[in-house]
Order: sequence, then C-alpha cells, then structure tokens
Amino acid sequence: MKVAVVAHAGKTLGGGLPELRRALEAAGIADPFWREVRKSAKAPTQVQRALDDGAELLIAWGGDGLVQRCVDTLAGSGSDVPLAIIPAGTANLFATSLGIPGDIEDALAVGLRGERRPLDVGRFNGERFAVMAGAGFDAAMIQDAAAGLKDRVGRAAYVWTGVKNIRSKSFRATIKVDGAAWYKGSASCILVGNIGSLFGGVEVFEDARPDDGKLELGVVTADGVLEWSRLLARVAAGRASKSPFAQTTKARKVKVKFDRKVLYELDGGDRTEVRAFKIKVEPGAVLVCVPDRDGAKDRAEKAGVGEERASVA
Repeated sequence: MKVAVVAHAGKTLGGGLPELRRALEAAGIADPFWREVRKSAKAPTQVQRALDDGAELLIAWGGDGLVQRCVDTLAGSGSDVPLAIIPAGTANLFATSLGIPGDIEDALAVGLRGERRPLDVGRFNGERFAVMAGAGFDAAMIQDAAAGLKDRVGRAAYVWTGVKNIRSKSFRATIKVDGAAWYKGSASCILVGNIGSLFGGVEVFEDARPDDGKLELGVVTADGVLEWSRLLARVAAGRASKSPFAQTTKARKVKVKFDRKVLYELDGGDRTEVRAFKIKVEPGAVLVCVPDRDGAKDRAEKAGVGEERASVA
C-alpha cells in the first residue's frame, strides 16, 4: 500500500513524528510520501500532491484544523483514498467522536487495518468541514484563542476567550432550512454540526450522526451572562435542545442572512466575516479509517468487559 503522510509540524503526540516514522517502518512502510507543514492552510497543496503521486492511504497528523483541510481536498477531488487520523492537535473532536485512539501506534493500526467508513461532510460556501461550522460567539472565541493563547495554554484558552466574548453584541438572522423559512430574529451564535460533541464530551446535538445524510442546526439566542449561564448549564447536562435560549433542527441545506457582517469558523479554524452563507450536506463524501467494530467487540469480550460495553466501543 502506498502511504502518504501530511503532518502539522507544530503538533505533538507521544514521541512525535519520529515515533510515527518508526511505527510505519515496523509496519513495513519505509518510504512514505512525507510532507510537513507549519500551518493547516498549507496542507491542501500537499494532499493534492499525494493524490497525484498515487497515494492509497492518506495519514493526517494534527488536530481538527488539519483534518478539515484534508477532508476538503479529498472530498473536493472525488477521491476514494481513505483518510487516517493521528490526533496530535489541541482539539481532536472528529477523531474522538469516531473512537480513534490518542496513541500513535494504536491510531496507526486503525489507519492500516481499521474499517473504511464513508462519512458525510458539510459544505460552507464551497469549503467542506467534518465537525462543525459556526458564526458569532463561537467564531469570536476561536479567533481570540488562535491568537497565540491556544499554543500556550491548550484547551483552557477556549474557556478564557469564551468568558471574554460572552457579552458580545448579538445580530439578527434569517434562516431557511431545506428551502423553507425556519427562523428570523436575534441570535448570538449559529452552529451547524456533523457530530454532536464539543470539548470534554459535552453534547451540543444529542442525536448527531456523521453518516445519516443530514446536518444538525442550532441557533443560540442567549444574551448576557445570566442567559448564557442558564444555557451552558443545560448543555453540560446534555439537554441543550431543552434550553429556552436554543432552537435546533436537522437539515440538508441551510441558508443564512445577517443584518451585518458576522465572523465564522470551520472545525475550530477562524475564517472571515460574512453577511450570508449557504451550507449543504454531502453524504458519504469522504472515506475515513475508524476502529473495526467487530474487532473492538472481540477484544472487549476477551478482556471480560461484557457485551453491552463492547457494543458501545
């Protein structure tokens, strides 16, 4: 198998990229296509070069930002080359949601021998994402964290910048879902998710699945510290959809217009400000290496874990 590695050189896990090289050599892959980038935005060029070089497996080393760039390139090219993820980033929501281990050897084993699963992606104004797109509060929080703070303190950066932006001015939004009017009014945050969890396993969209051909849409109307505190308490309890400050639905297509320019983000990477955007789901657009479900069940039963827990794995 011809393997390609596209790695964010600034991300670390275990023994780092030297350990990944050793693990690949131990698996009989001594000379992979190997490219390191200093920024996730540089990854698409290297992914395309890997595809042009005949890669049969693409390994992404990094967090959700790098994975998003790889997903966008793979899905955009129509390639059926599977994507393997070594979760070496600050945030690894996509990998965690799929059960990919946070260990180099184990994650590589999933890439080389795991199940190849076709997963949906969202397409935001032409750019694809695997986890979540957001406009408003979460985008401002992410932008502030990306300004050097995340590199210094890791995930705690999002807590700090979240508190900082909790008083941000809301905006007015008009939203259509699958061609029909769905929401019109004031909002502080709009989220469109392919998976349901944020940091620490907190469920924002309880029924989200990355292979159901639909995206999850949420509008947050919380304004001020008190309302945000009440909303976050519901989110922490796994009942975000029950909050009076949130409305959710499922969608194949979403069209949003604002009364002013609003910052947006894709998979934890801040972008720019827009007055409007369109999102649609692309079902089964990317092939991702995930832990083999039958193998996970067999291992759990041998370890005496029990059938119920094995089925969850």
